[in-house]
Amino acid sequence: VLVLVAAFGPIAFLGGLAGELYRQFSVTISIAVVLSGVVALTLTPALCAVLLKPNTENHHRFFLWFNRRFLWLTQRYTAGVAFFLKRAALGMILFAGMVVLAGLLWKAVPGGLVPDEDQGYYIGAAILPEGASLDRTDAMVRQMEAAVSANKNIDTTFALVGLDFIGGGGGLKSSAATLFFPLKPWEERNQSAQQIVGESYMKTGGIKEGLPLFFSPPAIQGLGQTGGFEFYLQNKGEGGVRKLAELLPKLIEEANKQPELAGVQTLFQANSPQLYVDVDNERARAMGVALPDIYNTLAATMGSYYVNDFNKNGRIYQVLLQAEGQFRARPDNLGDMHVRSASGQMVPIRAFTTVKFVTGPDSVARFNALPAIKLLGDAKPGYSSGQAIAAMERVAKTVLPANITYDWGGASFQEKRSSNAAGLALGAGVVMIFLILAAQYEKWSLPFSVLLAMPFGVFGALLAVYLRQFNNDVYFQIGLVTLLGLSAKNAILIVEFAVMKVNEGYAPVAAALEAARLRFRPILMTSLAFILGVVPLAFSSGAGAAARQSLGTGVLGGMLAATFLAIFLVPLFFKLINDRRFRTTEEDFHHPVHVPLGSATPEAPGHA
Repeated sequence: VLVLVAAFGPIAFLGGLAGELYRQFSVTISIAVVLSGVVALTLTPALCAVLLKPNTENHHRFFLWFNRRFLWLTQRYTAGVAFFLKRAALGMILFAGMVVLAGLLWKAVPGGLVPDEDQGYYIGAAILPEGASLDRTDAMVRQMEAAVSANKNIDTTFALVGLDFIGGGGGLKSSAATLFFPLKPWEERNQSAQQIVGESYMKTGGIKEGLPLFFSPPAIQGLGQTGGFEFYLQNKGEGGVRKLAELLPKLIEEANKQPELAGVQTLFQANSPQLYVDVDNERARAMGVALPDIYNTLAATMGSYYVNDFNKNGRIYQVLLQAEGQFRARPDNLGDMHVRSASGQMVPIRAFTTVKFVTGPDSVARFNALPAIKLLGDAKPGYSSGQAIAAMERVAKTVLPANITYDWGGASFQEKRSSNAAGLALGAGVVMIFLILAAQYEKWSLPFSVLLAMPFGVFGALLAVYLRQFNNDVYFQIGLVTLLGLSAKNAILIVEFAVMKVNEGYAPVAAALEAARLRFRPILMTSLAFILGVVPLAFSSGAGAAARQSLGTGVLGGMLAATFLAIFLVPLFFKLINDRRFRTTEEDFHHPVHVPLGSATPEAPGHA
């Protein structure tokens, strides 16, 4: 109990989004383990007295057969332990090779923040040339809906024409639309949301009126508008956003050539048609018209001018001032507006203004207080978000000049920020477990016979996610912390009994072998119960399945390795730490001696 709590306790204090996810698991598991320990120490003995029956000779055939098979398995296991106790050098070489392989797997498994979840819907966007009318946008949306809705896994579609939801910079825009595609329940469809997104791209590839885009929603609500990554191009020098616009085509072209990246695109357009009102300040002053009055009049009639709020039926509404549509339909309508002069007369705006068409961005976004342009993209199938981030940074360093920088937003920012969280969590867990064991055994060296069992769990977890092509994400890392405690638990069962046998007078080798034999059954039974309980988690489906599969796969692989590999070498670790000799003789197995725990030489050879 203390070991599991020690493994999860420190990670409850990690910061950032990853720390928040760690904290939820840490607090939940720690409380559950403490309550389980209290029940085991108080209620379980009473239940044993009530439920257990006296042992009789009349056993069921199945149990007789099972006990014979298990006795044979125990003998084979004990022989395997004795094999490594006699060949300590071979055992340590295999252990070192496993550690090296685990390190290679750590580098080979791609990183990520959280897995891309199938949330039962996905998002689309229609992007037309700047200045396109709502009618053109609506026509393209209908083409997209007709092409995509042929997929029987899609339940319905609905669109918001004129809303730039994904771009985030323009808000209401006549040349953009946002579409939502709710899917049928998981049990009624044969494709995941990610597969349907890819199919939607193929079905809408023939649309020439504009750019159709499709995205999965973010795995965690609030981390951006869509899944994938958000890359911000920033200008720290001169030229503003126009300088960034000049670099965009080259950057996007090179990014889409990378094998890790897919659909790198921007919704920014630098040549949006605009009306520019040039005010002749001197002439306006000569007519007695104040400049603020001119700008306020334009804002209130052509734009939407906020007045105040009012309450009605328990809800708050805003009052916005704006001219009717027919009075702001043409550029000539600007000349029909009047402004009151200082003398009280109404002066037409056309008397001191000139209206002309220009091009430019409809809005200029800022990120980190710098002019910025947002790029959207995703990782290609078979690659992780961490690999996509690394590829995008590699392209940016090649293409961008010195005064142009970049940064990340949404889930990508959190992934970069939490990249060191796994090392901190695992390191803190190992340190706390070591301190707990050192206090229990009252020695600094003996806990290492338990700690050396932990790499087996890490190796098994990494191998499992590598074979299933999963990522090293936050949920997998939470599973690794769990494995620290579970791997230590199995090793503690052997080491604790070995310590008892040494105190009874056994030599370290004989004590380790006897402890392995005695604790093999409880270790195997409890571990198999846990492994079978994790199997549904590793192969789950439906809502939130990706997170459960990531967590369950790592824990399943780690427990298999900790159960069927580590138990052969834990007795060897105990033996080496206590007598520090690689050579083992037959006398060490058959002649228990009085050896103070941790002593290198026996004090009374041959004395039982």
